[in-house]
Amino acid sequence: MSLKQRQRDVEGDVPPDSISMEEMPLNRTNGGGINGIGEQAEDRRRMRLIFDKYDSDGDGLISTPELKALIASANCRDMPPHMAEQIMRRSDEDHDGSLDFEEFYAMSLRNRWIMRRVVARYCRYVVAPPKPKTPDEVDGEYERQMSLCPPPLTMIIFSIVEIIAFLVDVIHFQDDPEYEGNIGESINGPAATLCIYNPYKRYEAWRFASYMFVHVGLRHLVMNLIIQIFLGVALELVHSWWRVSLVYLAGVLAGSMGTSLSSPRTFLAGASGGVYALITAHVATIIMNYSEMEYAIVQLFIFLVVIFADLGGSIYHHLTDEYDRIGYVAHLSGAVAGLLVGIGVLRNLEKRPWERILWWIAVIVYFALMFTGILVHIFLPDYFPKPAYN
Repeated sequence: MSLKQRQRDVEGDVPPDSISMEEMPLNRTNGGGINGIGEQAEDRRRMRLIFDKYDSDGDGLISTPELKALIASANCRDMPPHMAEQIMRRSDEDHDGSLDFEEFYAMSLRNRWIMRRVVARYCRYVVAPPKPKTPDEVDGEYERQMSLCPPPLTMIIFSIVEIIAFLVDVIHFQDDPEYEGNIGESINGPAATLCIYNPYKRYEAWRFASYMFVHVGLRHLVMNLIIQIFLGVALELVHSWWRVSLVYLAGVLAGSMGTSLSSPRTFLAGASGGVYALITAHVATIIMNYSEMEYAIVQLFIFLVVIFADLGGSIYHHLTDEYDRIGYVAHLSGAVAGLLVGIGVLRNLEKRPWERILWWIAVIVYFALMFTGILVHIFLPDYFPKPAYN
């Protein structure tokens, strides 16, 4: 019997399923006296439970795949694949490629296993997690971890700019009795005047995107902010900031382009096109990574219900209420753009032949639609209202 096996027997056999990773102590001190000894004994007992639970083959050793399984069980893609190898190299004192209990316990004393539980749980609720791997499966370059470096600030920054633009107009009209009680509902403020999509000023091309910074009313602003932060940050944790930015801006541009083509005299304000792009981007990533995700069908169903319910409500109100001002075409256009661009730029965890074909279809269709819209604006000026240069 090996020395490592005897050490395992001395510690005693403990039922492996009676403790979870969350019970691993985060801060340990080697206190003196009876209390210190008692705390250390309790600490070792807990670590033994964890050790036995993840010693899947019962040989008294934790191998690198078993250590990866332990890390993955508490981390929601938050630990880079190479981290297990690094921990193993630093903790394997006898360099035999595995950890016995004493090495495992010493490792737990040196490392504070702060797993960012709030972020991990948030990720699990919003982004469909990958299916768990078997303990002996090698990670490789599988792009499945979320990352907080760089921090997911893109949608937060967009939201801050939108709040600032809203406050500029609110402050501008704060002493105007006409707008008392109608916070931020004017489209004549300095920010709105500069940024809103104005069909009579199409020559100011920035308005096809800048209208996302203008919101008519506090409720309009708050609803968009909640959705885009909640869904956008979740995407950014997995897919990085630049991919999410492309999806969001593609939805914004598609929203103004679709509105301009279908209702050439309609003014447009709000980031709803980008918000809908984020919603359907989640649908896109579920489609492309369906086989690698748990509960994918549930999340797909939820997102589709939200999309069709809101779009259906918007269209219904537009048809039945003559005073309705919701730009449902911008919603629909943003949703289509988010799906197409999401398929094109978001991470695909495992590429399959049919997914490559779908990728080309999505990219070609999006650029074809946008290019057609641009050509219509350039070569059919009579279809649109005459520009006002004042």
